[in-house]
Amino acid sequence: MKLRYSLGSPFARKAAMAVHALGLLDRIEMIDHDTDKTNVVRHINPLHKIPMLIADDGTAIFDSPVILECLDEIAGGGKIFPARGLDRYKTLSRLALADGIAEAAILIHYEDRWREEHQRAPKWIAHQQGKIERALAVFESDVPRSFDAAAIGLFCALTFLGQRKDWNWRESAPKTAAWYDDVKRNEACVIATEPRQK
Repeated sequence: MKLRYSLGSPFARKAAMAVHALGLLDRIEMIDHDTDKTNVVRHINPLHKIPMLIADDGTAIFDSPVILECLDEIAGGGKIFPARGLDRYKTLSRLALADGIAEAAILIHYEDRWREEHQRAPKWIAHQQGKIERALAVFESDVPRSFDAAAIGLFCALTFLGQRKDWNWRESAPKTAAWYDDVKRNEACVIATEPRQK
């Protein structure tokens, strides 16, 4: 199988981190989308989004939550998702919450990147910021206790959020910030997928 990814995307980095965390480097070929000029993603995924996992028969598997479930199954199951029951759905829900932080941060980023200043909608930006604040409050009240799929997603979302110089999420979530710093220093899959400085 092949994983097409880019470490600049919180969703694609999440998939790359899962490959490392699950010990699948010998089974998954990692293809950095930033250096691949063939534009194969556009032809296989109609949404033209990464990450994308390509099975040996050419089947495209997307998007990132589905890829994480597939990788967990390849690794034997029950590694980054509980195998069954309510705990599994709690993890899936927390992963969705982490992804929601990343999605809202990306929408704010796009508002800044694609619109002239006079076209930007402060009400829309505040709406996305509210999502981030509420989701962060949930994680602050229940900081991850294991490095599961939801924790991987949260780390990637917070990394992307931290790239915004106008938002200091750490002030409102000090326990989450301490967790983030510990993970950044100590998790091998985080260190292995640290984006290179350009």
